[in-house]
Amino acid sequence: MRRLLLIGLLSVGLLGCNGVFFIPYRAHVQTPKQLGLAYEDVYFQAGDGTPLHAWFLPAESKALGTILFLHGNAENISTHIMSVRWLPARGFNVFLLDYRGYGASGGAASLSGAQEDMDAALRTLLARKDVDPDGVVVFGQSLGGAIAIYNVAHSPYRRHIRALVVESAFASYRQITREKLAGFWLTWPLQWPLSWTVSDAYSPSAAVAGISPIPLLVIHGDRDPIVPPLHGQRLYDLAREPKQLWVIPGGGHIQAFQSQIYRDRFVAYLTEVLSESPAGHK
Repeated sequence: MRRLLLIGLLSVGLLGCNGVFFIPYRAHVQTPKQLGLAYEDVYFQAGDGTPLHAWFLPAESKALGTILFLHGNAENISTHIMSVRWLPARGFNVFLLDYRGYGASGGAASLSGAQEDMDAALRTLLARKDVDPDGVVVFGQSLGGAIAIYNVAHSPYRRHIRALVVESAFASYRQITREKLAGFWLTWPLQWPLSWTVSDAYSPSAAVAGISPIPLLVIHGDRDPIVPPLHGQRLYDLAREPKQLWVIPGGGHIQAFQSQIYRDRFVAYLTEVLSESPAGHK
């Protein structure tokens, strides 16, 4: 994946666009049913009319809350479901969104489009009768975390968001581009000129302070080979309270919830934030 990302960065840098951040895959390789999970296919539209698709996984008992899950840059929800498949058994609904261009969603992937897609996902969730509109938590991994930070900071639905959780997220589109270019001898001399062709209009680091007073949890493995842990630390440092940082010892990229210890800790965190008064008003 790292080699593909690097090749893409070079190509996209020369073209001066941000398509490198999306590596979509159309076919779903598995369904929740194949994993023994109840689910619903949900079809809806973004504000610009782009058709979108998501899976809704109902909690196996009375729902404690609902998780809007935003996956990373590659593949689609059928592979990223493994990160959240355990949550319905712990009492949480999960809504897995495929951005435009991914899975069964229409259109072509873009950073601006992903923001519209997240808006539409929140709007769709809040309209459901089986979802408590004051019990929504946003959970984004890698690129999904970067998308979520900017969106939650500016969302018209932020008063309904009880917490934002990001795992292995990068702090800046431009910075991560520069780092990947610097990691290969052929593109090392071009890291500065090419990175400046990548827009930081949706920069997580510029937006993260605007999350407050919504609680923010930043999770990052201290051995993440894809997004260095300094990105998680920078996001935490720039954020305002309330905030937490979990550094996962020996953790790689989006691997925290492979451990039962961190699954239990996450459920405890969710239970706590959902028991508090909503803080999303601004």
